[in-house]
Amino acid sequence: MTQAPLRILVLWADSESGNFGVRVLAAGMAEIARAAWGHNAIVEFQDFAVGDSAVSFGARSVVRDIMRSDGPIKAKMGQYDIILDSGAGDSFTDIYGLKRLSIIIYARRVAYKLRIPLVLGPQTIGPFRTLVGRWAARSSLRKVEIVIARDRRSAKYAHTLGKSAVGISTDVVFALSQPAPDKQRDVVVNVSGLLWFGDRHVNSAAYRDELVKLVRGLLERGRQVTLLAHVVAAGADDDVYAIRDLKRAVGEDFDTIVPATLDQVRSVLSSANMVIGSRMHACLNALSAGTPAIAWAYSRKFGPLMRDIGWNLVLDLTDPSINPAVDTLALLDSLSQSDLELDVARVQKNARERLMPAVALLQKVGVDAVAN
Repeated sequence: MTQAPLRILVLWADSESGNFGVRVLAAGMAEIARAAWGHNAIVEFQDFAVGDSAVSFGARSVVRDIMRSDGPIKAKMGQYDIILDSGAGDSFTDIYGLKRLSIIIYARRVAYKLRIPLVLGPQTIGPFRTLVGRWAARSSLRKVEIVIARDRRSAKYAHTLGKSAVGISTDVVFALSQPAPDKQRDVVVNVSGLLWFGDRHVNSAAYRDELVKLVRGLLERGRQVTLLAHVVAAGADDDVYAIRDLKRAVGEDFDTIVPATLDQVRSVLSSANMVIGSRMHACLNALSAGTPAIAWAYSRKFGPLMRDIGWNLVLDLTDPSINPAVDTLALLDSLSQSDLELDVARVQKNARERLMPAVALLQKVGVDAVAN
């Protein structure tokens, strides 16, 4: 008798999102799911809002679901054999607010009540800065069969929350196939609308000034600059609007890429000699596509993940001793392209090896799901 393919729901991912980091989560989680559970596994995605799914997992859906035994979230999740929770990459924390965290934890609670195996796929864990957040996180982790952190710091943090058995992996972007190299661009700069327009993570005025200095410095050195949006159609955080303002501030027009697909993003990044990015997945996409990247980091998720895979070209924008434009230009002046390419190949190998234990952990859950 032929075994029916497993049905997998990847939470907090959307293969059609205008945020290409979210698309990476969808594509990468699907790759490791199929590596673990077979290429015939049915993998579908559910984000907070309507996307791949016609159902929203937002606050209103949670309220409706709490009041009914056949609510929209229960009905949706009940269709699957395994729930693979991506944590939206870095959203298992209270730094984005307790509302977002509560939705994530509620969905996990539903999976537990429905007795559907629940796995936390490779993701950042924490920080939790409130007593309520820490209490909710501890309670949530007790209901999860397997937790996989994407860096050692996250794994240690999970231990402080009472989860002793935590797998350590890396970002699922390294599960994606590498585009064919076609080095037709020089420096691709990713401008973040998140940092350009808001002060939640860094001083936006300082960030804007540093980007203008960076681009002018690149032009003075005779470097060709391409501007890449990694988040599009995202309202106030849209990279496209930030790029528009940057071009006005510099007083130059540039080759500008506003991608429509994840494949296009990865092809553009693969075509560059160097990427300078403020969106973490712009940098990770570049490395996984074979291109060195200088990351302008703005949160805890950047540094530990990059260091774990052996990539050290990370400038912490929250460090007052850092001069992002000056330091980046100095790195470009001193680094050998051939050495960088060797470093990228080493990092790719390291990262892909770190994904293998994650796949092995998922396989065990698949065996248990079939048995039940």
